Amino acid sequence: MTQTTTASTGATIDICRFATHAAQGLWVSLFASLVIMAGVGGTYIFGIYSREIKSSLGYDRSTLNLLGFFKDLGANIGVLSGLIAEVTPTWFLLFIGSAMNFSGFFMIWLAVTGKIARPKVWQMCIYICLGANSQNFANTGVLVTCVTNFPENRGVLLGLLKGFSGLSGAIMTQIYLALYGNDTKSLILLVAWLPAAICLLFVYTIRVIKSVRQQNELKMLYKFLYISIALALFLMAITIAQKLVHFS
Repeated sequence: MTQTTTASTGATIDICRFATHAAQGLWVSLFASLVIMAGVGGTYIFGIYSREIKSSLGYDRSTLNLLGFFKDLGANIGVLSGLIAEVTPTWFLLFIGSAMNFSGFFMIWLAVTGKIARPKVWQMCIYICLGANSQNFANTGVLVTCVTNFPENRGVLLGLLKGFSGLSGAIMTQIYLALYGNDTKSLILLVAWLPAAICLLFVYTIRVIKSVRQQNELKMLYKFLYISIALALFLMAITIAQKLVHFS
């Protein structure tokens, strides 16, 4: 009985050690990076939830265009995240990005659902600029770390990561339709919590890893590329199907 218990405990310890070692591996870090890049599409689907902002807050087209300008402004100012990345570890960069994303879009959701007093236009501009700027923190943390981990194949890797970033809007749209149907107010809430949760989940996984370069490294990256192509084709097919067939 004692020997059986000891053997079971030893096996459990070995499994825990293996899981810890795998979670700290190079390829798990790359997988986490791809998942994070696939979740930064909040700014790409602004056209879907902007109509809800317009109708709920009574904005006209010019006010909505102003919000769109500040959304683009926040999404394209990456200097701040780059400067912070020079003096802080990657986990801190991802933590800041997740906090900015949640706070910005969550305030917009509170305003649209009427849970807070109607904010002024300049406040909404700050909220959406803050939320959009958060994607730069995720991009900087992921891209810089992955390029450092895969110095020999940085071109392929950057293309792969940006490809998942381009698919993120379609991915988030399908998740939104699966969870909330056509409730566009809930889409704003999804944009607030999902990217933030992904960053916090992998906050310690994305880091510089010193490892010996593997001979099949490029082949593995191409396999990730094939997965991204298959995912893109699936998203295209399901999007077309949604236009032709009514899903209840």
